[in-house]
Amino acid sequence: MKKEELTPHIEELKRVIGESADEEQITDELNTYLNVYHVSIDAAKKGIMRKYGVEAPLFVPAASVTKKIGEMTGDEKNVDLVARVVFIEEKQITVRGTPRTIFSGILGDETATASFTVWDVGKMELVKGGTYNFKNAYTKLWNDKLQINFGERSIAEPSDTPVEAPERTISHSSEVTISELRDGIGNVTVTGKILSVEPKTITSKDEMKTVFTGYIADNTGKVQFTAWSDFELKNDETICAKNAYIKAWRGVPQLNFGDQCEISRTDAVFSDIQSGASKRNVADITKTGGGLDVMVTGSIVDIRAGSGLIKRCPDCNRSILGDECTAHGKVESVHDLRMKIVIDDGTGAMTAIVNRECTEELTGITLDQAVAMAKENGDQDSVCRLMDEKMLAMNVAATGNVLSDDYGPMMIVREMEKMTVNVKKEAEELMIRMEGSM
Repeated sequence: MKKEELTPHIEELKRVIGESADEEQITDELNTYLNVYHVSIDAAKKGIMRKYGVEAPLFVPAASVTKKIGEMTGDEKNVDLVARVVFIEEKQITVRGTPRTIFSGILGDETATASFTVWDVGKMELVKGGTYNFKNAYTKLWNDKLQINFGERSIAEPSDTPVEAPERTISHSSEVTISELRDGIGNVTVTGKILSVEPKTITSKDEMKTVFTGYIADNTGKVQFTAWSDFELKNDETICAKNAYIKAWRGVPQLNFGDQCEISRTDAVFSDIQSGASKRNVADITKTGGGLDVMVTGSIVDIRAGSGLIKRCPDCNRSILGDECTAHGKVESVHDLRMKIVIDDGTGAMTAIVNRECTEELTGITLDQAVAMAKENGDQDSVCRLMDEKMLAMNVAATGNVLSDDYGPMMIVREMEKMTVNVKKEAEELMIRMEGSM
């Protein structure tokens, strides 16, 4: 679950447990149940309650208060409001590997407007321009801006109360390069060259809708975009997109041209657009939150558990223990090879997941050899130990997409090659840099 989705559950646990545990302890406990033990949210809450001596049935929501949007501070745990839907759109996100649909948009009353998210779309039917009596919402601040959230206990009822919401305003649009894009940056103005664009049909509010997706690039990098209207974009043309916005999937920024975006054609020339991956360092990737089609060079400093010979579910391709898949139950598993490594480039370290093809090429160990080795030794971990001997301290260039989560950046490697280090040349360059700084 996303942090925002956990908030109402954490607040409920805080009310029930009282002073026996603080918010940080409760959050850590909940994350452990969900991400380590992989139990349901209800089972997780019951387990935490039992630990602190609280008996189920558990949750009696605290009494709600009614507020205007302009009165909200961002720390409301259970608030009611009457507001008009100024803007709404359906979005597809991925939660723990599972696709999920949410609603997001802008709510307004006579005092202010604020963004909102509906995490359980089956509980609310909202239309743009409609006025509703919302109950059991909770709020947060993101980049000092109010966000109103509706969880599993929230409801919305049509209201006849007249609400004169302010017109939707556009916040300041910052002019940035593609390498500077990151989640939470606000509205942006980006100039770049369209590398590709194609129509895509999606289902939004039970209706078929055509959007346009592709890639746009400048001299600093490239990014995937989605145009929610037909701006008549064409391959190889250069555009300036004003008032675009960013949404990220696991740290990878994605550029969106929404209903407030203005597209214009420009004469800007991007002669240095890289046809392949853009070279980045770990510190820069960590700062921006992720990256699309990037190359990182560095040394392998760790081969993590879960490397070597593994088993996968033949239906969903998840790695599994034994022959039991969490999604499909008992299956006839298939073998695979992979590496989970840590690359350090001097500016920072990140995890990288290396596929079978690259693993075989770099280690010289084929899948058949790994299966035979594990069978001969009676120990599947023997393959991982051999990889550790071969790969530790190797200098590599890794290319792929970099995602981010609570544990930092992680590259899904598409290509990886061993690099030969010219020690004498690097020492001379280091000496020159040191002399220049003295």
